[in-house]
Amino acid sequence: MGQTLELTASDGHAFGAYRADPAGAPKGAIVVIQEIFGVNQHIRALTDGFAADGYVAIAPALYDRAEKGVELGYDEEGRQAGMATREKVEWDDVVLDIIAAREAVADVGKVGIVGYCYGGTVTWLGACKGGFDAAVGYYGGGIHTLLDLDAGCPVQLHFGEKDQGIPLENVDKIRQAKSDVDIFVYDGAGHGFVCDERASYSEAATNQARTRTLDFFASNL
Repeated sequence: MGQTLELTASDGHAFGAYRADPAGAPKGAIVVIQEIFGVNQHIRALTDGFAADGYVAIAPALYDRAEKGVELGYDEEGRQAGMATREKVEWDDVVLDIIAAREAVADVGKVGIVGYCYGGTVTWLGACKGGFDAAVGYYGGGIHTLLDLDAGCPVQLHFGEKDQGIPLENVDKIRQAKSDVDIFVYDGAGHGFVCDERASYSEAATNQARTRTLDFFASNL
């Protein structure tokens, strides 16, 4: 369904992206933000899914600033490589890249952003600095450290109750600081619960969160 293309950020950096288009007239567009594992099979599948739901969807390769074409698996080797690559990419540069992705699909109408894991935190930055019309973040572990920023669009966040990397006290910090953000916590779900390639995959949590995400985008895009 999708195609790989090249985008250029405002600082001249050229990077890859995976784009999928709906069969009919688009309802709007969604920028899909990767986990620490790059724009891999899981992220492409999510991007295809949003296209099937009627949106132009595009997943920018944010790791291209450190290494081109990163696609990692979910074993320990992939996790370590993903964490190491993440440290090589500056947040300010990531913002430039997601803005370029937004601009690449803005001709179809309003543009939302959705992100997972590392991308959940990037989604918060997009809501605050990226000019998006709506933002949905899944298990973004760094959001509680960026609460000095204010979102410029409606935001919805999803967390797993049993996420060992994101204690509920951090979720509570977000809830207390940003009362206008819609926050959902899924009973028994762990980190990465949307990814069916992880041991933490939860079909029930995934389906409920997806319904909420699509309803949220339908209301705001």
